[in-house]
Amino acid sequence: MRLVRLQHEGTAHWGQIEGETVHLTRGVGGERTGEAVLLGGAALLAPAEPTKIVCVGRNYLDHIRELGNDTGDLPKEPGIFLKGPNALAEPGGTVAYPSWTSNFHFEGELALVIGRRARNLTAEDAPSAVAGYTCGLDLTARDLQKTDLQWFRAKAADRFCPLGPWLETEFDPRDVRVQTRVNGEIRQDGRTSHMIFNVVDILTYLSRFVTLEPGDVVLTGTPEGVGPLQRGDTVEVEVEGIGVLTTPIGA
Repeated sequence: MRLVRLQHEGTAHWGQIEGETVHLTRGVGGERTGEAVLLGGAALLAPAEPTKIVCVGRNYLDHIRELGNDTGDLPKEPGIFLKGPNALAEPGGTVAYPSWTSNFHFEGELALVIGRRARNLTAEDAPSAVAGYTCGLDLTARDLQKTDLQWFRAKAADRFCPLGPWLETEFDPRDVRVQTRVNGEIRQDGRTSHMIFNVVDILTYLSRFVTLEPGDVVLTGTPEGVGPLQRGDTVEVEVEGIGVLTTPIGA
């Protein structure tokens, strides 16, 4: 099932996609209200209402190598950083090129949204904590990532986390293709089977330290091929079995 969040008559709603129709629901995966809208004309929103966005860095070996961080052993634990809810951007929405960076990068990723309160998850119950999977774009001011004490400006600025277009609830994340295109040109092309820490590893690790709340977002890391964006570019992140997240980069 595909769950979508959209703007309808001035209010945010959740819905279930059935063909080209969105049936509005009472909350995420809730009962249908009886109202329906056409998917093609719907104003989609980021399919999450998080208290936090938890991101895994350096989770693909080839990406570690391309950034010059492969001087030692592989990470023994997931590397974690945070974005706030302010970073969310809707599918198809334009993200302005920040005036305060000269090296603005794309990082396409598989993302997931938490469906229930979760703490100290085991490998057996971790998958059931996920409401659904989607496409994520971890936008990064690479120059500030190298100079700042923490990655707050570099990773967590407004609209630095486009997400969507919807949640796919019936999804096996273990070996799917994650591809990023800029202006139609393939720039990243990896598979989740190449992640150092898989989805279950990530969720069991995170939930040892923080309580994951319904609506929270987890980004699982990016394959190799990251690079700079220019004003006027269009980024597409496609996750096999889910769909395509499109993000134009504005002035």
